[in-house]
Amino acid sequence: MNRWKRIFKSKFVFGLAVLIVFIYLNNSSLLTKPRGGEPLLLAHRGLAQTFTMEGITNDTCTAERIYEPEHPYLENTIPSMQAAFQAGADIVELDIKPTKDGQFAVFHDWTLDCRTNVTGKTIDYTMAELKNIDIGYGYTADNGQTYPFRGKGIGLMPALDEVLAHLPEQSFLIHIKSNDSGEGEQLAQFLSRLPEERLKQLAVYGGDEPIAALQSELPGIRVMSMATMKSCLIPYLAGGWTGYVPAACHNTELHIPEKIAPLLWGWPDRFLNRMEKAGTHVIVVGGDGSDFSSGFDTPEDIERLPDDYTGGIWTNRIDRIAPLYRDEG
Repeated sequence: MNRWKRIFKSKFVFGLAVLIVFIYLNNSSLLTKPRGGEPLLLAHRGLAQTFTMEGITNDTCTAERIYEPEHPYLENTIPSMQAAFQAGADIVELDIKPTKDGQFAVFHDWTLDCRTNVTGKTIDYTMAELKNIDIGYGYTADNGQTYPFRGKGIGLMPALDEVLAHLPEQSFLIHIKSNDSGEGEQLAQFLSRLPEERLKQLAVYGGDEPIAALQSELPGIRVMSMATMKSCLIPYLAGGWTGYVPAACHNTELHIPEKIAPLLWGWPDRFLNRMEKAGTHVIVVGGDGSDFSSGFDTPEDIERLPDDYTGGIWTNRIDRIAPLYRDEG
């Protein structure tokens, strides 16, 4: 009996060792051919004014806490997007909100109260009326002593169709700022009028309900929500060590917090290769996932990424980050 136990034990240990070696060889980036190329740079809201994150909540008026301006651009405007692409962005993220006349305004906040000279929501106004407001009205870097953009933001809030027409060759990540399925349906109707080649340059993310509604109407478009992320990453964490890529990971968008990324099988290069083959964009965001708008905004932030990282990078300061890559060689 002892002899059979020893044989069984030795076979078990041998099999376990083989499994460990297989997992290592199948997931180690050290044994993967270098990917080469440069990272995909995603500029959050274009080239925007940034602000301190200390003590920030969902109700914080961020326009009232900006740093001393280093450039003249306001977030979610066509000039800021043009500047971001000129600086080296591959993709610009923008936020959309519905208007009274059935369009989408490109604007971030839930209400107009913080940044502008009017109150209420975008849905309370037509797009023509929104063009008359001053979106730079509320910005201050010195607790209200001066307002450097007041009077300079009139006419700068664009409609989504205006952005896509003005920058017809550029890629965008569109953010639905609600969990209203009706906004997903409305956006699907809008996007369905675009040529297929244009749709390939776009991706959409937001709440579970609008993204599900959008995806049901336009199943080919790249999307992301917490639900789509979980449907991809949970089974991948369970079986990705084999090289298995779940169907939910195909042709989608993944925003991976930097502190979670190392837990993914094959991170970074094997994972990136698998997702690229599946037609999926992988964007690394800062932190642990508690704030998906946290980005890599300084050279010191970039040092936290793996050496020779070539996936996507989320940044709030494309003007600082792009030169680290675009000026090389």
